[in-house]
Amino acid sequence: MLLATIAFYLFSTVLIAAALLVVSARNPVHSVLFLILAFFNAAALFVLLGAEFLAMVLIVVYVGAVAVLFLFVVMMLDIDFAELRRDALSYVPIGLAVGAVLLGELVLVGGSWAIAPGATGVAANPTPAGVTNTEALGRILYTTYVHVFQEAGMVLLVAMIGAIVLTLRHRAGVKRQNAAAQIGRTRKQAVELRKVRPGEGL
Repeated sequence: MLLATIAFYLFSTVLIAAALLVVSARNPVHSVLFLILAFFNAAALFVLLGAEFLAMVLIVVYVGAVAVLFLFVVMMLDIDFAELRRDALSYVPIGLAVGAVLLGELVLVGGSWAIAPGATGVAANPTPAGVTNTEALGRILYTTYVHVFQEAGMVLLVAMIGAIVLTLRHRAGVKRQNAAAQIGRTRKQAVELRKVRPGEGL
């Protein structure tokens, strides 16, 4: 029990420090690396809570895909960070206003939050006997919250289509695939018969 408590405080401290460094680092590459560190420590906290499936999803999806994608995008894009920092002070009032609104909302939520009756007993035994954490999560996700799960998938699909549409550019001299023209090709257009004589090539 003592080892679990020490591990919890250790991972929590590193997680909070990494989260602060994500938003305070001047170099975007360093911010992404601190973000990866924060994800790993959050996954470790999930393991301590017995949610090993969520820990693996956090590592595989966020660390293996999202954070690495951010890292490559930041490193590949030719961004003049000096010019961005030059105009950063002009956004301070807007940032402070948005931060104040978010802080007020968090205070309202925290002030009205209360523990439900019997919640402590449920938290002590989060899953029924003989049911793994992953199976219990799947039962809840695909039964009680199946519509919310499908709606989240639709939101991600729309976001993906929007990103493709925004980044799709028609450039002259670049060949593009035309599925209708490919499907509509006839045998006469696709096949050409030639008589090759001995000693001659095409």
